[in-house]
Amino acid sequence: MTPASALQGGLPALASETADLIEDVRALVGTTASIDESLLDAALRGWSANTRRAFRSDLTLWGAWCRKRRVPAAQATPELAAAWIRALAGVDASDEAVRAMATIERYLVNVGWAYRMAGLDDPTAAPLVKLEKKAARKSLGVRQRQARAIRFKGEISDFDSPASGVCLSHLLRACRRDLLGLRDEALLRTAYDSAGRRSELVAIHVDHVDGPDANGAGALFVPSSKTDQEGEGAWAYLSPATMNAIARWRDAGHVDCGALFRRVETHFDGSVRSVGRAGLHPNSITLIYKRLIRSAFDKKLLGPLTDAELKRWLSAVSSHSIRVGVAQDNFAAGESLPAIMQAYRWRDPRTVMRYGARLATKSGAGARMAARMAVSSPEAGEG
Repeated sequence: MTPASALQGGLPALASETADLIEDVRALVGTTASIDESLLDAALRGWSANTRRAFRSDLTLWGAWCRKRRVPAAQATPELAAAWIRALAGVDASDEAVRAMATIERYLVNVGWAYRMAGLDDPTAAPLVKLEKKAARKSLGVRQRQARAIRFKGEISDFDSPASGVCLSHLLRACRRDLLGLRDEALLRTAYDSAGRRSELVAIHVDHVDGPDANGAGALFVPSSKTDQEGEGAWAYLSPATMNAIARWRDAGHVDCGALFRRVETHFDGSVRSVGRAGLHPNSITLIYKRLIRSAFDKKLLGPLTDAELKRWLSAVSSHSIRVGVAQDNFAAGESLPAIMQAYRWRDPRTVMRYGARLATKSGAGARMAARMAVSSPEAGEG
């Protein structure tokens, strides 16, 4: 059955956020602009929480760019938008950090929405801006930076091999033996079993977890996700080990209702002070993963990993790292693409294939052909 709390709309909170966003648009385009509040309200109800958050953030960045150029945002021209693209793409010298092409395109989409909602000419829709985007794609490339995968046992050739390097198994061993560690273990195991996105993990409530059954396994109801904006919901499998970890965390932290994964407050010496009531912030998921990687490194769990390699790992890991690792583990186990997409709520097969691309190079046709040729070739020194 679908948990009742998953169907609650949260309309008062959304109405308040709509009002805040109307003010954000007004601050950008000026108080004299006539905001189409019905358009903004409809868009916000159709957008996910992450999209709403990105919209506000992107308007702030564009407003700052306009102020630096001493141009009121309401009077921004296509030339100003084109200059912004060149700065973000690193084409023109600027104090702006270089962004990925996907990020630049998101900025322009959200800024364009703000102008249309205010009934103003959209400077991002001009032919000049479209050509600058094309030039930026050529300069930057469109291949998105992929989060480094956290697989269950690491980059091993078969599942019977010992765990190696940065992997879920070692991060679990690095978890502390207190409330913080119990929360971290339950979070890691749930993230792996469900391939949960950060927005999905922080939205889990106690009554979204069903079970355990006679075998100790359970199921997680995911009310909505990035690819399920209509809120139809989906179910994900939870292993007996994960159910046990959740039970230990709930019992020790007295988490009887509401958000499952909460902030654990600590004293200056690191000891636990209290458990919060609200759910974790989405941005905290990446920070937790990085903290556990550092802890595993300090405890010598990661093998011969150098400081430089650790730094590269920490710069490449994100809240998506376990989700990428789950995809790679499933490919390594021989699961089919449709089965992976169904089990872990993927809609676009290209995304899943991209996650498995690096793994496929080691097990695909090229690797198999090279192995055959190595076996059949004469030994060095013969002839």
